[in-house]
Amino acid sequence: MAEPAAVEQDQVRRPPLDPRLLKYSPSARWYVIFTAVFQAATVVAVLVAAVALAGLLAEVITDPGARSFAAQANHLWVLGAALAVRVALDFLAGRYAHRAALSTISELRLRALDRLTDPGHTSPRTLLTVRERALTVALRGLDALVDYFAGYLPALLATMIVTPVVVVVIAWVDFTSAIIVLVTIPLIPVFMVLIGLVTRDRTERKLESMSALTAQLMDLLTGLPTLRALGRAHEPAARVEKLGGNLRTSSMSALRVAFLSGTALELIATLSVALVAVSIGLRLVFGEMTLYAGVLALILAPEAYLPLRRVGAQFHNSEDGMTASREVLEFIEAPEDGDPADAAAGGTPVEVAGATIALRDIGVHGRDGWAPRGVTAQLRPGKVTVLTGPNGSGKSSVVSVILALLSPDAGEVTVAGVPLEQVDVDAYRAQAAWLPQHPVVIPGTVRQNLELFGVGAPEAVAAACRASGFDEVLAELPDGLDTVLGAGGAGMSAGQRQRLALTRVLASPASLLLLDEPTAHLDADSEDRVLAAIGERARAGATVVMVAHHAVAVADGDDVIELEGADHVS
Repeated sequence: MAEPAAVEQDQVRRPPLDPRLLKYSPSARWYVIFTAVFQAATVVAVLVAAVALAGLLAEVITDPGARSFAAQANHLWVLGAALAVRVALDFLAGRYAHRAALSTISELRLRALDRLTDPGHTSPRTLLTVRERALTVALRGLDALVDYFAGYLPALLATMIVTPVVVVVIAWVDFTSAIIVLVTIPLIPVFMVLIGLVTRDRTERKLESMSALTAQLMDLLTGLPTLRALGRAHEPAARVEKLGGNLRTSSMSALRVAFLSGTALELIATLSVALVAVSIGLRLVFGEMTLYAGVLALILAPEAYLPLRRVGAQFHNSEDGMTASREVLEFIEAPEDGDPADAAAGGTPVEVAGATIALRDIGVHGRDGWAPRGVTAQLRPGKVTVLTGPNGSGKSSVVSVILALLSPDAGEVTVAGVPLEQVDVDAYRAQAAWLPQHPVVIPGTVRQNLELFGVGAPEAVAAACRASGFDEVLAELPDGLDTVLGAGGAGMSAGQRQRLALTRVLASPASLLLLDEPTAHLDADSEDRVLAAIGERARAGATVVMVAHHAVAVADGDDVIELEGADHVS
């Protein structure tokens, strides 16, 4: 997948309305159509109101007999109706814009999540490298699309519809005023481009600061139980405070540019209208134009600049959303880099029970180099194979390779002599049970979570509960096995969720058990019980692969594979 930051270098050439947004979001397509209709109706209301007001003022000033309410009743009714229609259109357009923005945000998020979580499209390794950035732009970044839809895009469409029509009407009434408008209008886009170049850099820096802060907080929350156990929970506070300061600085820098640019654009528009007013005033003094034409041109002149002024005012409010949407679209349209094992359908069915899984010179190249590299081992049925080594040596990556979640960059894996890339992956995984570092708990009952990998005999389930200490957890739950858990295991503590995940692995009839730190955060007695249960599963014929650091767990293995630290040679 392409890096999110690897975007077009020439930002000025990017269209203000990305066609890909219309391609991937039906709500955005309908919104553009309805907004165009609203703007067309708005320009009619503007012209009707201007004509009515110009006629009213011209008659009141030049004809003393037309200064009564009765004489101007028609003008007043038309003016009131036109203004009421304009207000109603603005209200309806704003209300619909917010709904369309929320729908578009949801559609883009779902598409991006589908791509990012599809192993056939995005490999786990790539997802690991982009997850913080993706989380930032898909959540907080896309929320800013509301400002884009509610403010910037309507102003942009108004510039394309309202401004040309108003300029044409001004030319029909007073050609000189139209020339002044046409000469001065380009000044606003020119200044917007110059300001946009500065704003672009500041907006990207703000997103980078948000991504860094999000990544730090995610890592901190993930490792908080360990930090608390070691008495170091407060040490990351300084780092988080520094990242927060960087985000605050970049946000304030973008706001300063927004305020200054808004002032500059308002000044340009005001001076341009002033030029039109001076020209009309001089020609009225010398009798070169009628009062009606002069008043109508003067009323319409600000309307010609108004959409551009709104575009400038809303540009900075919507820049975050535009930048985030472009990056989300990059995620959606990124080329496939998923693992062939996940992308391929079918394959050779293999029986894991009684089969040897062979690793030959396995290597995985990540952001920090090779981790692991050159791993060769025989994972034998009936044996406990322990993977150990320093942090970052690639133990979890080896487990992912064995489970066909990650394709190795070097070497190969065979199951009963069949290369893993030729194996029927779904059938292979159905024979495995996996305990990751951060186990998943699905919404539902405790019983449904225990049966996620299938269950063996009732006595095996009871033995697994005793070995992991989950029987004590069940005794505390209000409805025992029928206790309902929320998303992410809501209703259980982190330790209880860990015991639940360990129990369902030990209780499953799987022939291949992959255990990543199964004894982490356990006391000595609990560790002994868990290791004894794991040994029993191995003696019953299962192939057990366990990642471990503790000396007791390492010593309990039949085969120990020592991994070295990450190899930074590229």
